[in-house]
Amino acid sequence: MKKYQILLLAAIAAGFSSCKPEFDDEISNGTYSAGEADFSRYVAVGNSLTSGYMDGTMYRSGQQFSFPNLLAKQLKVVGGGEFTQPSFADDVNDIGGLLLGGNVIGSTRMIINMSTGSPENIAGVPTIEVSQLQTKAFNNMGVPGAKSYHLLAQGYGNIGGVALGKANPYFVRMATSPNVTVLEDALSMNATFFTNWIGSNDVLSYALSGGTGVNQQGNYDPSTYGGNDITDPNVFAQVYSSITNALTANGAKGVVATVPYVTTIPHFTTVPYNPLTSQALGGEATVAQLNELVTKLKGALTYLGAGDRIQLFSTTGGNPLLIKDETLPNLSTQLTSILSQDAQFAPLATVLGQIYGQARHATKQDLFVLNTSSIIGKTSTSPLIAALPAPYQDVFGKMGVTYPLDDMYTLIPQEQDEIKTATDAFNNTIKSIAASKGLAVADMNEMMSKLVAGIRVADGQIYTADYFQGLGNMNVVMFSLDGIHPNPRGYAFVANEIIQVINKHYKSHIPLLVPGNYPGVTIKASN
Repeated sequence: MKKYQILLLAAIAAGFSSCKPEFDDEISNGTYSAGEADFSRYVAVGNSLTSGYMDGTMYRSGQQFSFPNLLAKQLKVVGGGEFTQPSFADDVNDIGGLLLGGNVIGSTRMIINMSTGSPENIAGVPTIEVSQLQTKAFNNMGVPGAKSYHLLAQGYGNIGGVALGKANPYFVRMATSPNVTVLEDALSMNATFFTNWIGSNDVLSYALSGGTGVNQQGNYDPSTYGGNDITDPNVFAQVYSSITNALTANGAKGVVATVPYVTTIPHFTTVPYNPLTSQALGGEATVAQLNELVTKLKGALTYLGAGDRIQLFSTTGGNPLLIKDETLPNLSTQLTSILSQDAQFAPLATVLGQIYGQARHATKQDLFVLNTSSIIGKTSTSPLIAALPAPYQDVFGKMGVTYPLDDMYTLIPQEQDEIKTATDAFNNTIKSIAASKGLAVADMNEMMSKLVAGIRVADGQIYTADYFQGLGNMNVVMFSLDGIHPNPRGYAFVANEIIQVINKHYKSHIPLLVPGNYPGVTIKASN
């Protein structure tokens, strides 16, 4: 079967990969004002969205486009002071990734390879060594991977816990001591103004895992949570209140940001539910062969009252992916019994019953993680497929076609509902606590939702939340190649949203940035 590809790349000049940022207009102290806020010591608290993470990693040139760093440059004209970020000078080849004791523990950044037209990790070995400790607090206290409660966790910066999954390698590099918390280091900077964008990972990690984690609603002990779990809303509320109380204790003002819905970011909206055209499947002859198999399976499922789970392949349109839905009644035993009565399927009945017991074709309501596109049509290495006679392994092992995609690739409606419910609870907490403290709110959830349809900015350009698809949209997408984090243009857009909130809430007059003056994706002729 021909390899399914989402991305098409037109011939693009490599010079489009970067440009020199400029500011929107000439700025002077006589034109702008701080209003009711004091920006002399600005500190940013958050996760990867604050740190400047993009294209799947932290890398030297990318970090300079973190939204806090861009924001700090604008704040300087109204009294803002020095703004520091953790050093990535050891990223000598500017490719990102991480080493721990010389061993690679984090992948290099993603680029577009013109020769293949697809995103891939840039070739090379990382040079950022976690054990090269900086032991210094910074104005940018964004920690990639951090959930809300991690900001209060002792030992989160202890290098001894990295290999055990109990510490964060990015915080290890910057923590002032092994047992200091992220919040304690942030507070040591004595902020007069702060931004806090935390909470995305409290639901995002669950979504990125395809819902394989646990919804911990009702469990108030985060020390028992797995890495891919959804944080209990009450835990989030308690933690967020503690963080906010600490940041405002000395009178600091600030902006807090809401958590976006995962359904608005390209990582979950790029792979369609029905990408299997007749051509992608190998032509009409292949479709006819597939339908011979599907007809028997569908007949058995119809006998069990579940015939709508799968459908015949069409030669005229896109066919849906086959997925495993663990919310469906498991019909493995019944299917095995029925298929064992068929002369062709009898020797395979037990295995086929297990494969298709909870299988169904996807619908428009299902979402797929971005890397699903790389495995569609490949032969599964599942023990179930290995148990089949060799001639049948390829027939029944095509992932997403004849073998249902595992849970890790799919967000079914029930999982999406869990994520939305938690996100709404988190955002209600953020807005409520902000109101009680007189803080400004940057509604990033609303902003990201608008990006889905497209937003026209001051320079007249319409930007979207689409994924990179070649020359046609390379200059208007806001997201980097991981489909989760903004690219430099996107971070400039985020900085502008926060500036506008500051200007309105604190009666400030701070200049805006022009997102179009910032780089988009990195394109290389070859890798």
